[in-house]
Order: sequence, then C-alpha cells, then structure tokens
Amino acid sequence: MTVEVKMILIRLACLAIGLVFGLFQTGYIVGKANGIDLRQYGSGNSGTTNAVRVLGTKQGMIVLAGDAAKTLLAMLIVYFTFGRMFPDKKLLLCMYAALGAVLSHDFPFYMHFKGGKGIACTAGYCIALCFFNPWIFIVTFFVFLIPFLITHYVSLGSLLVYAALVFEFILYGQMQWPGFEYEQPVLIEIYVIMFILAALAYWLHRKNIVRLFTGCENKTYLVKKHRDAYNAEKAAKEAAKAAENN
Repeated sequence: MTVEVKMILIRLACLAIGLVFGLFQTGYIVGKANGIDLRQYGSGNSGTTNAVRVLGTKQGMIVLAGDAAKTLLAMLIVYFTFGRMFPDKKLLLCMYAALGAVLSHDFPFYMHFKGGKGIACTAGYCIALCFFNPWIFIVTFFVFLIPFLITHYVSLGSLLVYAALVFEFILYGQMQWPGFEYEQPVLIEIYVIMFILAALAYWLHRKNIVRLFTGCENKTYLVKKHRDAYNAEKAAKEAAKAAENN
C-alpha cells in the first residue's frame, strides 16, 4: 500500500468516526423524552434553537450540550489517535471528523435525512480547536454572542460565526500562527473543508437569510417571560393579519 493510498484511507476513517458520532440526534431524543417529535413542531428542525422555542431553555441547553459533545468527542478521538501518528496533518484529520459529524447530524439516514443545521456541532468543534489555537473559540464565541444578545436572531449569529471561521482559518494558516503551522497543501485542504462547512451552513439557513432581509425572522429568547411575551405578540399580529385578510 502506497503512502498516498494509506493517507486517503486514514482521511476516510476520520470522516467515518465523525459520521458515527453525528448520528446521535440529541434533539430527537430529548423531544421524545418529552413526548414529542421536535420535527413536527416550531420550525420543524431537531436542533437547539427549535428545542429552546418548543421545550424551553433547559431542554434546549441539553440539546446544545449533546450535539456539541458528540462533535468534540469525535475530534478528540482523532486527535489522540491519528493525530499523534501524523502530527503534520493533525488539524486536517480532526477537521475531517468535524465534517463527518456535521454531515450525519444534518442528514441522518434513519430520520429520512432530516436533522439539524449543524450549529451546535459547530460549537463542539470550536471547543476542540482550542487544542490548536484557543483564539478560534474565543473569537467565534463573541461573534455569535454579541449579535444574538442585540438582535435575538440565532441565525444571524450562526452565519456570522461561519464567516469568522473561514476568515480566521485562512488568516491563521497563512500567517503560520500557533496550531496552524502546516505546509501549504495541507492548509489548502483544511480551508476547503472549512469552506464546505460554511457553505452547508449558509445553504441550510437560506430561508432564514431571506427572513432576515425581509424582517420576518423569528427571534429566540432564553428567559421564559420574554419568550412568552414575544410569542403572545407574534400570535396577536398573526391573528390581526388573518382577520384583515378575511
């Protein structure tokens, strides 16, 4: 077996590890534990945001923790196994695991390929990237948090996070900052994976993007009284609009 073939197989193995972990659908499990299928309520998504809106902040945080943890664990397994065997490609192999986890989270075959949008998984691999450069997590955390606290749009914060990640990866790689000291071909492959993840996130949020531009995007509040007030106001507006149309 040539070195090239061996490395292809190792890449596929890392991707497969991520795919296996990503199949653990926390939102679906938490929903069923509460007697519902999250995909039949709210936005029809089994991710964290819909869990918060439908089940409340506590259950939503459980979904967030579970989805982040599965991606983190997949990357840690790769980091401490294949990463140690191939230190010159450690970040690349971990990114293959992240890609696998996001893909099977978004498109689980046993749920008719209807899962989440991968944002909680993104949180998981941003945490894992602290093993390479903690600034990745620090920057993306505030890039998400500040717009969310101002606007209460989860989608806006999520999309800004991916824009920041693509920028950070290229900047850190080309500047050869700590954790990103790899040869150019390896860096380019890492950039491609990051771009695929970003493109997938933007594609899955395409309806959210339209709603953001038209001012119709749903807001998410973590505090129950604020969430209830927002839902009541939204219901009143929808009722008034329906009465006007009739």
